[in-house]
Amino acid sequence: MELRGRGPLTLLLALLAAPSARVSAARGPALWPRPRSVQTSPRLLRLSPEDFHFSHDPSSKAGPSCPLLREAFRRYYNYIFGFYKWHHGSAKFHTETDLQQLLVSVVLDSECDTFPNISSDESYTLLVKGPVSFLKANRVWGVLRGLETFSQLIYQDPYGAFTINESTISDSPRFPHRGILIDTARHYLPVKSILKTLDAMAFNKFNVLHWHIVDDQSFPFQSITFPELSNKGSYSLSHVYTPNDVRMVIEYARLRGIRVIPEFDTPGHTQSWGKGQKDLLTPCYNKEPPGTFGPINPILNTTYSFLSKLFKEISMVFPDQFIHLGGDEVEFYCWESNPDIQYFMKQKGFKGDFKKLESFYIQKLLDIISTTKKTSIVWQEVFDDKVKLQQGTIVQVWKQELYALEQNVVTAAGFPVILSAPWYLDWISYGQDWIKYYTVEPLDFGGSQEQKQLVIGGEACLWGEYVDATNLTPRLWPRASAVGERLWSQKEIKNIDDAYKRLTIHRCRMVRRGIAAEPLFTGYCDHGDKM
Repeated sequence: MELRGRGPLTLLLALLAAPSARVSAARGPALWPRPRSVQTSPRLLRLSPEDFHFSHDPSSKAGPSCPLLREAFRRYYNYIFGFYKWHHGSAKFHTETDLQQLLVSVVLDSECDTFPNISSDESYTLLVKGPVSFLKANRVWGVLRGLETFSQLIYQDPYGAFTINESTISDSPRFPHRGILIDTARHYLPVKSILKTLDAMAFNKFNVLHWHIVDDQSFPFQSITFPELSNKGSYSLSHVYTPNDVRMVIEYARLRGIRVIPEFDTPGHTQSWGKGQKDLLTPCYNKEPPGTFGPINPILNTTYSFLSKLFKEISMVFPDQFIHLGGDEVEFYCWESNPDIQYFMKQKGFKGDFKKLESFYIQKLLDIISTTKKTSIVWQEVFDDKVKLQQGTIVQVWKQELYALEQNVVTAAGFPVILSAPWYLDWISYGQDWIKYYTVEPLDFGGSQEQKQLVIGGEACLWGEYVDATNLTPRLWPRASAVGERLWSQKEIKNIDDAYKRLTIHRCRMVRRGIAAEPLFTGYCDHGDKM
């Protein structure tokens, strides 16, 4: 993906960035992403670690037997009180407490034991008053989002007392697909780094981990059907994701209302595949040195037999309805050099048009995926090269040039779109580039209302050429947070000064929760000496 997002980013200088005098992240609640409707009263309620607890409304469809909520209650209690208790021991609070309980109610079938999907209901309402506050949602996914908002409402006053304003909040996301792409092929990311990323995603109400798991450089996915793929294609035998690792990531994500969509990009970006699967890649001729290989060989029956078995396994390992098939940046020079491929194309009547050969391959792969009852996501080249796509195939728009026009063309053809073109976080520049990500309007193209409804959301992409576990988190956060609010909050939420104030506090909150998010600008976090 080294070609992605070509062109230098505009340098955002300090005068664009903000007024120069920046001090501590102010006390008080700072909601990120901003909910759809917020009404806050000046009336303050006190709460304390000893006297506060989460509980289930007796009428709730999800009770104490729901492990997802049980785990969420434990987690959010620690997010709210854990930092203080960790640094102050078990000191008792001597303030009177006004808020003692958050009563949680799931109205419809809870979906407690299922996986989230593209149509999962994440809406919730939150009524904060004393002595009992109420969080109501149709499904557990809305409870998770509401718990995050509730935790963000709580702050410590200058005397250290935990405080919350009486509030009424009604909330739901603007887009159903709000993703982060991580790349574990160019640099292997340890499982604990992926889990930490999922934590931060939940803090920012993202709900899709796009796992670009393999590529030219390495094949760390450990296949049971084809173990040699990772045995020979990974950087080393310790740089692999075992079936247990993958299950752990998927379950950790599920407990946070996050879907995991794997990407196995073909026919290009597959050099590592060829190390463990003989005759899969195309031999190159002409001036190429002997033993040079290109993309997957699309003319052999053995290719499709292999792909059928591999994607059958992938479809069973990853429960999500969608699989990302890649399809970008396919280089044709090796295919052009191969006499067997030239003969095949002549037989098929392709007349030297290698886009037709690419389409031949992709269509056969799409047919394989449809037999697994999964739906495909592809990069925009697959659409641009006029591959015949099945209805419902999602096209991910990544090329920065004329991306609004591309959205218009793809949606006019009736296909859903994921937008990532303006949100390539691996392109870094001096200054507050989060502003550039924040000011994107995903529906700013000339299509009809019906077309705009086909934009299901977007993704912030962090490609891994220069990213490993040492810099993954600070490079992602809080820059990705800007994308998170753009995809969750209403279109009208776009005031940069207000966003700066809230995001500065939110960044410090993430740091308190163990996320090494980089600073937006000069200043400091309260409790910074204890982080």
